[in-house]
Amino acid sequence: MPLILPARTLDTGGYEIDNSLRYNSPDIGRLGKTISGTSNRKTFSLSFWLKKSHNDGNGGIMGVGTASSDTGKLNIRITGSDFLKIEGGATTYRVTNRAFRDNSAWYNIFISFDSTQSTADNRISIYVNGVEETSFSTKNNPSQDANTPFNEDGKTHYIGTAGDGSAEPLDGYLAEFHYIDGTRKAHSDFGEFNDNGVWIPKAYDGSYGTHGFYFQFQDSGNLGDDTSGNGNDYTASNLTSTDQTTDTPTNNFCTMNPLDNFYASGVFAEGNLDLTTNASAYAFNTSTFGLDSGKWYWEAKVTNIGTGSDNWLLGITASPSISASEMLGQHNYSLSYRNNGNYKTSDANNTHGASFTNNDIVMFALDLDNDRLYLGHGGSWADGSGNTDESDLSNSNSIIDISGLRSTSKGTTVFIAFGDGNGNSSSTPSEAQLNFGNPPFAISSGNSDGAGFGNFEYAVPSGFYSLCTKNLAEYG
Repeated sequence: MPLILPARTLDTGGYEIDNSLRYNSPDIGRLGKTISGTSNRKTFSLSFWLKKSHNDGNGGIMGVGTASSDTGKLNIRITGSDFLKIEGGATTYRVTNRAFRDNSAWYNIFISFDSTQSTADNRISIYVNGVEETSFSTKNNPSQDANTPFNEDGKTHYIGTAGDGSAEPLDGYLAEFHYIDGTRKAHSDFGEFNDNGVWIPKAYDGSYGTHGFYFQFQDSGNLGDDTSGNGNDYTASNLTSTDQTTDTPTNNFCTMNPLDNFYASGVFAEGNLDLTTNASAYAFNTSTFGLDSGKWYWEAKVTNIGTGSDNWLLGITASPSISASEMLGQHNYSLSYRNNGNYKTSDANNTHGASFTNNDIVMFALDLDNDRLYLGHGGSWADGSGNTDESDLSNSNSIIDISGLRSTSKGTTVFIAFGDGNGNSSSTPSEAQLNFGNPPFAISSGNSDGAGFGNFEYAVPSGFYSLCTKNLAEYG
């Protein structure tokens, strides 16, 4: 069963993954390399970690070739219906019955392909989070000793698209990507179960073969850097340094939740950290993490203010939206910070800080231990009088009491939420880029929290933390 890694891992001394690579499907980002010299075309192994963003499109993980033959094309991808698929140019080898629909969790996927096996069913093996996949809607085996285009001279290998380098672009995050040329490895070479029964990564100590590689995505200037020792670097296309992230299987960061989008009909991008509202809906979207204790900090870049003086709405809620006309801050269980600098809850407008506009960065400090919220932008906190000129959180007038919001029948768990205050089909949608410590936009300064996590434009207030599983385990 795929799980967010919830266990406290700060002091365990376990294996850590520092970086992942974020793919945004409209960009058709990819890593590619044209192989020089043929090695083993019959046997290879893959192990990688995947955190999906979208559930409505094909996502290429690794692909080679475009021919209509099995020797000339092989793709490994997530289908538009969220199943894992391995397909040649003429034969679909595997389609899982398991759907990969959890956008908040990391999946470890291990695949071994070995057509030299005498037992047909042993020629392709798939493990997900340490458990073998045995249920398939489609199952065909390659013939014994069949060649693939993998490791073939002159063939371009892609990570993040199909074998043509442009179709079926991936939307999501990849981490700890191992490709072993010529050897059938075991899934246990790359991971193990911890004491809580959760599959976790471990260091691989084997070889990689001639064209094998290991991508840790640790160099933002060389995202296709091969750290296996082979020097099989891949070239990045339509990927930038901001696509290197610290959202990983060993420290999972909050994003916005595309599964909570029925009423809002928002458009998600950049690993579910860029959100554009639907101009004909008032509803809002919520985060993947729900919070019920602790002190938390996040930022958001105002990418598009939309139409109107108070229609860009970012805040918190104790409940997802329940209709297309439900505005954030309209009821007593939600609060919205608006581009006029004020906040609204129970449909009451409260003068609080200075207005903000496109390209400004707004700040939130949420204290759930004392039921307080602080708002600000541009590096200063609102002082409660219509100004935003406090350098810290010492002004009592800047405190927003959220005890009433949390005492409603909706419950005490709080989600981050973003919505539109002008649900008119003729209006311009609003857009925000959320930074829970793992920004989708360039940071000019760089500030981490007191635990050393996160990358923010402005200083994190003392005692507040970024939204990641390590901090949740320690401070939540």
